[in-house]
Amino acid sequence: MSDQTPPPGISKEDWAATPLAVRVLVTELLQRVVRLEARLNQTSQNSSKPPSSDPPSAKPRGANEPSGRKSGGQPGHAGHGRRLKPESEVDQIIDIRAEQCGQCGTLLLGDDPAPERHQVTELPQITPEVIEYRRHCLRCVACGASTQAPWPATMPPRSFGPRVQATVGYLTGRIGASQREVQEILATVCQTEVSVGSVGALEQAVSAALAAPVAEAET
Repeated sequence: MSDQTPPPGISKEDWAATPLAVRVLVTELLQRVVRLEARLNQTSQNSSKPPSSDPPSAKPRGANEPSGRKSGGQPGHAGHGRRLKPESEVDQIIDIRAEQCGQCGTLLLGDDPAPERHQVTELPQITPEVIEYRRHCLRCVACGASTQAPWPATMPPRSFGPRVQATVGYLTGRIGASQREVQEILATVCQTEVSVGSVGALEQAVSAALAAPVAEAET
């Protein structure tokens, strides 16, 4: 549902007379309610949640009739492993070579023209970057007056940079995470300590920054 479409129970005339900011807020709240209801209705039968997390009202999972076959992939079944990336997209290559012949013990040299390959995709360790701005005030040796340099225009006015603000806006607006959940994600994944109050302030700052582009896109 867009902010141009009135919610159920509201006429088109009343919806059109509602301020744009209120319509956007109502639309976001209704979308968040839909996502929360979908999350609450998830069980082990319609999601990857374990059966132990099912509420008492959930229907019990039906027992599967034994097929006589072992669990897992069956003989002759083609595998569906992750496709290997080309060497140009690999960041690090670790070559593993045997040092001596497994039969006679002779020293082995050279390279295998077609070595067996195995790739592991890993997330980089996130370490927050802390930037400190120091504004100096210098005294003139000629007249004795003190002059302090202005803060650079590129310096963020708040204690958190644009990437932190964008992450908070994405987690709260797109994912629907609560402010405490965002605080936990930033601390656990990004090693960045942000108070719940700061999360709310960053969320408001992102909303204010996006108000003009959203309004322009709607016209």
